[in-house]
Amino acid sequence: MRREIYEYINQQNDLKQFVREQPQWYRKLSRNPYDLQALEISSLHYYKKTIPHQVEKFTNGVQMASMMYSMFQAMKNQN
Repeated sequence: MRREIYEYINQQNDLKQFVREQPQWYRKLSRNPYDLQALEISSLHYYKKTIPHQVEKFTNGVQMASMMYSMFQAMKNQN
């Protein structure tokens, strides 16, 4: 693997961990160092850091808060 690619990956902990967990990317980058952008995109999907994943996480949090609020309202109405 090229030195600049190796240093770039080492500077970013998420990418470094991703390459350790997915060693095929080490081989891919050794053969074609210009696949760095594809590595970053795959890493974002793997760690669920894309915008759709963040929206889904936020939506789930709002739904959970709404459910808790409804439960508290039901408990309040019983008393």
